[in-house]
Amino acid sequence: MNIKLNFIKEGNGSPLVLLHGNGESLSYFEKQIEYFKSFYTVYAIDTRGHGLSPRGEAPFTLSQFSLDLKDFLDSQNLKDIVLLGFSDGANIALHFALKNQDYLKALILNGGNLNPRGVKRSVQLPIEIGYFFAKLFKNHKKRELYSLMVNEPDFKESELSAIHVPTLVIAGTNDMIKQSCTQKIHSFIKGSTLKIIKGDHFIANKNSDEFNGAVKCFLDGVK
Repeated sequence: MNIKLNFIKEGNGSPLVLLHGNGESLSYFEKQIEYFKSFYTVYAIDTRGHGLSPRGEAPFTLSQFSLDLKDFLDSQNLKDIVLLGFSDGANIALHFALKNQDYLKALILNGGNLNPRGVKRSVQLPIEIGYFFAKLFKNHKKRELYSLMVNEPDFKESELSAIHVPTLVIAGTNDMIKQSCTQKIHSFIKGSTLKIIKGDHFIANKNSDEFNGAVKCFLDGVK
């Protein structure tokens, strides 16, 4: 890795690693950090080009973010982790899990999608328009951010069926991700747990008590 990712570390216990969504930063997880630091050593990371992490020269793709995550974990000597990703963070977590399951104790996917078609059209269309204008006016930063949502991810059933670590798939009742897509992720990852709680895409922040409780309940059952 040609950059050092910004992160915070709080608490004691086995490692819980948090990955935020597109255009955000580790601060999104302030309510999870505060809650879970009583049970875990929580690592919240700013993805490449987000928050206080530098952009660097490597490709701005989910695959590269997954490589960055592996380099970060190796730099901290972390294995047997609980990996919790939100939105694009969930997609990064899936990329990582497909190649590095030996690092994982459990996987939590909040608001991830299989492909851009998994996003409700009312949400995806403005993203596509934004991407078009970002390219037209050569706004490189916005183009890169939009590209992550327009051109990625592209997960196949055969890939997800290879995941065998305990997995929680969690989303909001009014999520921007189609519930059919969330259901597919759950069905493709054999033995995974599905939890739908009240709220929109941002349940970890807006309905943190129920979200944290659902995650804690799941993790309490992981051996």
